[in-house]
Amino acid sequence: MAIRAAKRDKMLAEGIDPYPAELPITTTISDVRGKHEGLEPGTELTDETVGLAGRVMLLRTSGKLFFVTLQDGPGNRIQVMLSQKVVGDDEMARFKADVDLGDHLFVQGHVGTSRRGELSIFAHEWKMASKALRPLPKTYTKEDGEESGLSEENRVRMRHLDLIMRPAARDMIRMRSEVMKSLRSNFDRRGYVELETPTLQAIHGGAAARPFTTHINAYDEDLYLRIATELYLKRAVVGGVEKVYEIGKNFRNEGADSTHSPEFTALEVYQAYGTYDTMAELTRDLIQQAALDACGSTTVTLADGTEYDLGGEWTELDLYGSLSEALGQEITVETSRDDLEKIADQHDISVPPYAVAGKIAEDIWEELVGDKLWAPTFVRDFPEDTSPLTRAHRTKPGLTEKWDLYIRGVETGTAYSELADPVVQRQRLVAQSLAAADGDPEAMQLDEDFLSAMEQGFPPSGGMGMGIDRLLTALTGLGIRETIAFPFVKRR
Repeated sequence: MAIRAAKRDKMLAEGIDPYPAELPITTTISDVRGKHEGLEPGTELTDETVGLAGRVMLLRTSGKLFFVTLQDGPGNRIQVMLSQKVVGDDEMARFKADVDLGDHLFVQGHVGTSRRGELSIFAHEWKMASKALRPLPKTYTKEDGEESGLSEENRVRMRHLDLIMRPAARDMIRMRSEVMKSLRSNFDRRGYVELETPTLQAIHGGAAARPFTTHINAYDEDLYLRIATELYLKRAVVGGVEKVYEIGKNFRNEGADSTHSPEFTALEVYQAYGTYDTMAELTRDLIQQAALDACGSTTVTLADGTEYDLGGEWTELDLYGSLSEALGQEITVETSRDDLEKIADQHDISVPPYAVAGKIAEDIWEELVGDKLWAPTFVRDFPEDTSPLTRAHRTKPGLTEKWDLYIRGVETGTAYSELADPVVQRQRLVAQSLAAADGDPEAMQLDEDFLSAMEQGFPPSGGMGMGIDRLLTALTGLGIRETIAFPFVKRR
């Protein structure tokens, strides 16, 4: 870094700006490759001059002919050749003295091919576009031919370097963008309205999760970063926005691992006069269309090289039925808390003192069944005591019309037939407040503004929530930190 800083100072002393504001760029590396890829070896075009820029990734500065490889943002590369005969002794010496790997470089010259057939720019002028004061990481070539130079930890901490060095990192950025475009396009075709709801909230709700707290000085009040967008989107439905969705950040002060991030992007969608069956059809189509748009097929290739099929109809599974089958004994919503705690203890599943019977049953199911669900599966009909915002099941007492979607053993989304009765909703939220007072850190608070909106008349509706980051893990087989461009990590 000291050597590079000295080069910067030398350039400034010579009246050369190492960070010019503008350069006479006429084209891109991608465009040059697309237009001239079929040139014969040894061809030099003298009738077309181009000006382009890129980052120096390879550099050979010996003899009277220098070879440079430039890379653009998407990762396209092109060779640049500088001849002492063309640019002159002074410019060759200055190039050798000033240019390092990692610098951004502008070159102007003719397009042609080397004797070996490499598409090249035969430069007659060059300029420093941005002097890099830090060197690129040293690289090595792995067995699959990919160049690597960063550990997994450093790839996450220094994503800018990861994007420079690894095509897979750049591919993830583009895939995520394609998935987002696909989702929005799909909603647009269906007549949904996209809405933005508050991130700062006076009362946290809409999910069972621990919130982050903050403070607003202007009002001298404590606030929460939202854990979900549900309660505000439902108010919009009350107001007549009958098909509405939001894609935005949620924040949950919980663990961080391969499937959890404290800051994550979530999709929530609500449709008046829909049900959880409506949401199942919608969710399957959203995911399958996203796979087609971003990957070209509903059969996706995962990071380990295996293929995974997201196409066709998806399996449906009953929560208590599958739990009973896994245990070899009948478990229902009426099974006592004591009996469930004994079963949990037999399988080394810890039970917090505030956990209700339904929560214990869900934890046992997760351990014995959920983690093993490989094919896309809708797990249906959850207990009432864990689903305070969900409509009671029409034919199964004690259960609610709720499903969770599992893909490769990971919960990827959830949907409800939404609770519309404001009296029952108040009772459920009062019970949640009592649970919070009893020590449950994930229980929701009583939200009078939300209840007031429901009392205005909330139409029967279906609602669904899905983590965008988990959707990317489903499409790629990567951990959640790889799907987020800049995930939060513990400071060193």
